[in-house]
Amino acid sequence: MTETAPVENWILLHPVFCEMKSLGVEDIAQVHAAFLAYMDLTQVRHWKEVSCLKCPELQLVLLEARETEGGPTHTVLPLSVHKSITHKSIRCVLDRGFPMLLCAVASDSTLVYQKISDGLVTPEPPVGPFQDVERRQNRKRRHHPQ
Repeated sequence: MTETAPVENWILLHPVFCEMKSLGVEDIAQVHAAFLAYMDLTQVRHWKEVSCLKCPELQLVLLEARETEGGPTHTVLPLSVHKSITHKSIRCVLDRGFPMLLCAVASDSTLVYQKISDGLVTPEPPVGPFQDVERRQNRKRRHHPQ
């Protein structure tokens, strides 16, 4: 049996993580959050043209990506859940002119995306449990003799 060297943290060696670090953002926790969002968008959600850039005003790493080929570009702001955000920060990202997604990154690497809009937006109709309730109300109950 041959003895292998301990595996280094692969994230630190990943080319995209290295690129994000080279942007000069001092908050390494935010860089890590951006990398986790990048991996989720590219490997799990299969978004297209995902790239990273520095927001000099906020000293944060932002992601730009398209959900589908030829679709609109979105700006993704990844933040650790312990990090606070201000209206000024949101305005700075929205002023880039693209739809914005806030990506909250928990300590267990859970990601939650929230669409942020510039002004009021009419919500989509609800889906999920409400439809099930409607179907259940229209269904007749069957009695099974025992």
